[in-house]
Amino acid sequence: MEWVKTINNAIAYMENHLTEDITLSDIAESVYISAFHFQRAFSMMTGITPTEYLRNRRLSQAGAELANGDKRVIDVALKYGYDSPESFTKAFSRFHGFSPMQVRKGSPIKFMNRYTIRITIEGGSIMEYQIEKWEAMDLLVHTKTFHVETSEKEIPIFWDEYYENEEYRKIPGYLGICAHKKTDSDVLQYGIGCKASDVEGIPEGFEIIHIPEYSWAVFRCVGPSSKAIQAMWDKIYNEWLPITEYELIPEYYIENYLPGNPMAKDYVSEICIPINKVQ
Repeated sequence: MEWVKTINNAIAYMENHLTEDITLSDIAESVYISAFHFQRAFSMMTGITPTEYLRNRRLSQAGAELANGDKRVIDVALKYGYDSPESFTKAFSRFHGFSPMQVRKGSPIKFMNRYTIRITIEGGSIMEYQIEKWEAMDLLVHTKTFHVETSEKEIPIFWDEYYENEEYRKIPGYLGICAHKKTDSDVLQYGIGCKASDVEGIPEGFEIIHIPEYSWAVFRCVGPSSKAIQAMWDKIYNEWLPITEYELIPEYYIENYLPGNPMAKDYVSEICIPINKVQ
């Protein structure tokens, strides 16, 4: 329930600041979670990103003000964060299907209500996971920095680039690790590699990431890796986190790709998330 409350509090923050210039980090920081986990959780629970939610709610409110009053288009545009009538008109027309001037003359508008997240109990889906205590460890990884909002599209490309590089391929890339230590940051570091003990030395292009001792929730994913991992993340945010007695530690998560054919129906991979028990 705390997870649902957290996301609803974040929505309340967005609603209270619709006419202000707020960032993804501002929203996440207001509810004390990382921008990465907020972006991912909100998107999976609502089907749109926080940025899309803000834009659509602002345009919805702008449409209502133009339809119901005598405000100038430029004043409404500036109120909801647009620098010029041209950029506002373009976004407004795309959302409503009519220009601001057409709406002022009586054309219909689209209205988007404020979101509220609730738990619904439906047919049970099975999630295989276990809680494990791991000692501190060092991982050898090739890393790249990503913006939180575009990371989910860009990280798969990063994997392709890794395996296209002959030198990188010499290092067993069976771990994908996301490091996002600062809750007020819009960027994250993602690495591909293995345990440092698997390789001698630190090859060029790689670095060591030290992971402290944590308790981890380890989720078993079965099926072609990309689809199975994505489906399990969806269950974690929509089914497990809203009712579990644990909370995420936002600094890291690890995806463990086990030996086998990653395209096979019975392929097994794992999502590993550091957690704390809610007091």
